[in-house]
Amino acid sequence: MNAPLAGRRIVVTRARSQAGELVRALEALGAQVIEFPTIEIRPAPDYAPLDSAIARIGSYDWLIFTSANGVSFFLERLAQTGVNAALIRASVCAIGPATKRAAERAGFPVSLVPEEYVAESLVAAFEGQDLGGKRILLPRAAVARDVVPAELASRGACVDVVEAYRTVVPENAAALARRIFALGSKPDWITFTSSSTVNHFVQAAGTAALENVKVASIGPVTSETARRHGIAVTVEAATYSIAGLVEAIRRASGDGD
Repeated sequence: MNAPLAGRRIVVTRARSQAGELVRALEALGAQVIEFPTIEIRPAPDYAPLDSAIARIGSYDWLIFTSANGVSFFLERLAQTGVNAALIRASVCAIGPATKRAAERAGFPVSLVPEEYVAESLVAAFEGQDLGGKRILLPRAAVARDVVPAELASRGACVDVVEAYRTVVPENAAALARRIFALGSKPDWITFTSSSTVNHFVQAAGTAALENVKVASIGPVTSETARRHGIAVTVEAATYSIAGLVEAIRRASGDGD
């Protein structure tokens, strides 16, 4: 059996409900996976802005989803408000394959997918589109970078950014961190799949917990966030996806890590 990660203890920081793909991929390569969810997905405290946008959904030319969570909560509010999905005439843009799959499962044909799964690439994907006077709806997490709305608005679009959900640090995260990162029993690797996982990890555990722990990042935005906290990134995925992240760890391990 080919098990290039045999004996490696690897921490997964994704929300528990969304960690399955990464956990399975690492375990298939022989890793011992330690789940340490630094993110808990919660509904927005006030859905009035999103519900208002949904009420005029027929006025939008584009609907942009930047995560599968955005799709899920948008779909839930669509059902709660009783608005007919047939009123949606907007073209759909999804950032990344997981978001695309979620959108298509929800019945939204996806017209545009950026080449890379970061905000800058999403903006670049719109270069061939005339955005003058176009209305764009972006349902997303409460805390997110403003690259997409700012850039699209600079090209003449009217962008409505509405909170669809939010991420928080789980209540037991600090206590769990103390057990996982105890001296003498530290893991070999930790994986970060978004800036939120980095920020929440630092809030729960502090950067000192990562001494002698290798860090794997899913892409440049996540890596930049880690470095701002003083965390050295050991490997970064070449393709900004779960598969790319696993491959980066596998390659590093194969090179004598």
